[in-house]
Amino acid sequence: MSFHLPENYCSGAGLYRTEFEKDACGVGFVAHIKGKRSHQIVQDANRISCSMDHRGARGSEANTGDGAGILTALPHEFLAKVASSDLGIDLPEPGRFAAGMVFLPPNREQRKKCKAVVAHACAEEGQTLVGWRKVPTDPEAADIGHSARAAAPYFAQLFIAAGDDLEGDAFERKLYLIRKRASHLLRNDKSLSQAKSFYVCSLSTKVIIYKGMLTPDQVFRFYPDLNDPDYKSHLALVHSRFSTNTFPSWDRAQPNRFMSHNGEINTLRGNVNWMTAREGVVASDLFGASITKIFPVVEPDCSDSGTFDNVLEFLLMTGRTLQEAVMMMVPEAWQKQDLMAESKRKFYEFNSCLMEPWDGPASIAFTDGRYIGAVLDRNGLRPSRYYLTHDDRVIMASEVGVLPVEPELIAKKGRLEPGRMFLVDFENGRLIPDEEIKNEFANRNPYDEWLRENRIELADLHPGSKSQGFDSDTLLARMQAFGFTIETMQFMLLPLLHQLRDPVGSMGNDSTLACLSDNPRMVYDYFKQL
Repeated sequence: MSFHLPENYCSGAGLYRTEFEKDACGVGFVAHIKGKRSHQIVQDANRISCSMDHRGARGSEANTGDGAGILTALPHEFLAKVASSDLGIDLPEPGRFAAGMVFLPPNREQRKKCKAVVAHACAEEGQTLVGWRKVPTDPEAADIGHSARAAAPYFAQLFIAAGDDLEGDAFERKLYLIRKRASHLLRNDKSLSQAKSFYVCSLSTKVIIYKGMLTPDQVFRFYPDLNDPDYKSHLALVHSRFSTNTFPSWDRAQPNRFMSHNGEINTLRGNVNWMTAREGVVASDLFGASITKIFPVVEPDCSDSGTFDNVLEFLLMTGRTLQEAVMMMVPEAWQKQDLMAESKRKFYEFNSCLMEPWDGPASIAFTDGRYIGAVLDRNGLRPSRYYLTHDDRVIMASEVGVLPVEPELIAKKGRLEPGRMFLVDFENGRLIPDEEIKNEFANRNPYDEWLRENRIELADLHPGSKSQGFDSDTLLARMQAFGFTIETMQFMLLPLLHQLRDPVGSMGNDSTLACLSDNPRMVYDYFKQL
């Protein structure tokens, strides 16, 4: 028996819509601030995840979870061992190869086609596909439910070696192109009945993700790799998913490629529409003509968290740092903050012309391997607490008590505040305060000057001397023809003209929906904000 998600209702298959995919979950991480790698970090992350079991959800079966997973730094010692024993190959030195976790179709022939497409994309981008490893799984030990088994893909790890002249961020961009090209081709291939089973959880020189349609306590039992003592990392980010009134699936489990999310993105439709609109004018010196291979930036069939991750990844790959990209997407409430530094307000004002806010309620943990951090959106309606310990660990989660810490070990503790960022820099081995992060980026460029020179205000536009359309002999008749009423004039237009304010009304507008009304209605009555 197989398990498939329904199609969107526009295809005539029910009322399901992918854009209604929202999450309300548990998220947390543990890391060694100095970048010291150990298996203990991975074990601690498992304990954090299991402590947030109540923040995840289950289906009709108690042993089928909405989703759980873990993101870690690449465990180089472990990967070198399994590549040698399972594939008979020696991996290049760290930084010169990428490892990816890939979901593939269970059907052998369809799986073969997927691997061929990935290999072709690697070759065209000038990289070397080293090999595929079948990832060991143990559904019996994990006792995963029937629904999760029916929907399960084939689990594989992919190893790619860098081209001769590539390293660092340039190699990461090639990996991004490879993944996007393969995903666009395969997940939309109508000849593959299991096309949606193809999903690249991660493909990077820095991080790797193990996740699935599991409960938190099933993750380490399902993936034996995670229990190997050679699996070492300096960071581990975990997530327990509660898919609010929507469908769980193996690919929608979190962590996503760069972040995990607790809450909802309630501005999602506008965010997606704006990103789609930008594809017509976006350009990047780092990608050149290859930029079109990335489109669409926002992949279909994503939850709100997955969509956020798509855009965050795009900003990273096109040259911004992790913290700057998060500042753009999750800004503080800056418009009327008189106490905010002018340079910071101008940073937000300038970037508001480039990127609209992704408003929650949302608590977002993010990492690229060099940094790990978290941010609360400006509404501040999701709990997030953190500890900093004397043994150089940082622990952050949706609540306190997820990992036992002796009181005498605690050097500092606190909570995320609305719009504020919490960031650990592993290269410098320290926690960077919110004010320092934002002042650095606010003063990096002359945003005030850019705004003065490039922004066009309505006051800068000078219409002709003759007013258009105010012929008193026909004005009333035309207003009546277009549906203007006395109420429209008194309560909407006149306050805008004379008092420069928007009209304010009570909640519970019970007027008939324009699309269902038998009476003629004004054009804008047909366009209501959700």
